[in-house]
Amino acid sequence: MAAEIQQFIKSAVAQDKVVVFSKSYCPYCTLAKNVFSKVNQPIQVYELDQREDGDAIQDTLYQITGFRTVPQVFINGNCVGGGSDVDKLYKTGKLEPLLIG
Repeated sequence: MAAEIQQFIKSAVAQDKVVVFSKSYCPYCTLAKNVFSKVNQPIQVYELDQREDGDAIQDTLYQITGFRTVPQVFINGNCVGGGSDVDKLYKTGKLEPLLIG
């Protein structure tokens, strides 16, 4: 199952410009999603607490990124961090250049 989960994550982050692995009740996840709303950037959100394989996805994300917390935000296939990281990128003007192209 771990190989299937890893393939799911690789496919997910490859097919959309912005992917957020989230939990519906998490305030930092909401922060990240709101930042992309401010810049009118469509995002693909996977709510791990609403998926049967959510724990396995979170465990596999830890193996890939080195952290287990959510959200985990990927832009163009690269993990840029969590909610605070995305908010900081936005506030310092570094987010929008990542979204171009």
